[in-house]
Amino acid sequence: MNHYTYEEIRIGQEEQFLVTITQDMQDQFRKITGDLNPLHADDAYAARKGHPSRVVFGMLSASFLSTLAGMYLPGEHSLIHSVEIKLRKPVYIGDTLQICGTVSDKSDAVKIIQVKFVMTNQDGVKVAKGEMQIGVEV
Repeated sequence: MNHYTYEEIRIGQEEQFLVTITQDMQDQFRKITGDLNPLHADDAYAARKGHPSRVVFGMLSASFLSTLAGMYLPGEHSLIHSVEIKLRKPVYIGDTLQICGTVSDKSDAVKIIQVKFVMTNQDGVKVAKGEMQIGVEV
């Protein structure tokens, strides 16, 4: 876990990490949310909709933004204020996502950083992008 303070963070600073989506993650997310949409649980149904297999919950992929803020940028001192995300392409079980965040702005008055992020899969395909406003509390 990183421990950046607001003063240590600079515009252009970047952090990234990898995560591989597992069946267990998909199952646990379904249990937590109660989302029983067959697109996420039934390979045959997903195939009829044009997918090679079940589609990972979009919000499961998005949940790793919490990891980006809470572990990497800024880490310990983070409190997410807002997230804007565009889910561009489906994610499938077994995909490895690279989540990369870059500080694009800082607000000294309220100690909030703006982080633009991109998620790409193991083939370099951009599956999501957006930005977060993150308070840096010390």
